[in-house]
Amino acid sequence: MNRRTGRLRTNDIMYQAVTRDIRVSVKPVYLADQSKPEEHKFVWAYHVEIGNEGGEVVRLRTRYWRITDATGRVHEVRGEGVVGEQPVLRPGEVFRYTSGTPLATASGFMEGSYEMEGPGGARFTVAIPAFSLDRPDEPRRLN
Repeated sequence: MNRRTGRLRTNDIMYQAVTRDIRVSVKPVYLADQSKPEEHKFVWAYHVEIGNEGGEVVRLRTRYWRITDATGRVHEVRGEGVVGEQPVLRPGEVFRYTSGTPLATASGFMEGSYEMEGPGGARFTVAIPAFSLDRPDEPRRLN
């Protein structure tokens, strides 16, 4: 919460989802210093924390992101691992990373999933919670 204005800032919100004892938390942050609104370029970082709250060792194999801007334009991203890694999470362990995305609009949202591999090679999908990308000085919109 911005104490001067009483308005929420995007980076004050943590989004979370739990699937099969894997907790995914995301905190988006607007990067004003990398954004160029006059050129329709708005940039966000997002800090991700993946925690294994279960009793089995898992490995993150793939990622899928669905990024939607304020005009409804969708960009999908699929790939191996995250930030060049396919981390192994033992029970109680947490993996953290930061990535980013540009948008052509001052707001949008992201959501997605990770494919995890458990014991014996069994694969399962873990939800990444939908989270809002809103420039802090813009009026908040429901995306």
